[in-house]
Amino acid sequence: MASVPEEEIKSQIKPNAAVPRYSRRLSDKILIAFHHACDQSDYEIAEQLLRILETMLNRRSVPPDSNRRKTIESLVAAHERLWHLRHPEKHAG
Repeated sequence: MASVPEEEIKSQIKPNAAVPRYSRRLSDKILIAFHHACDQSDYEIAEQLLRILETMLNRRSVPPDSNRRKTIESLVAAHERLWHLRHPEKHAG
């Protein structure tokens, strides 16, 4: 298997290449992954993703996140969804 010379790799890197822009915050992507895990009935992974979101929220954000309240409300709703999925008999009927 031939390796690519280092000079060739360096020549392909643009020196002033723009930093990629992301359309969603990392917390939004984790929340989407949480809902996907719930849809797949993988509640253990869903719970781990919620813990990651909580860790991110508990860190002091610099500068302060202007959407913090919305993020907290989404986290609470996610916890409620997971609880209802794990306890279907409690809210049926």
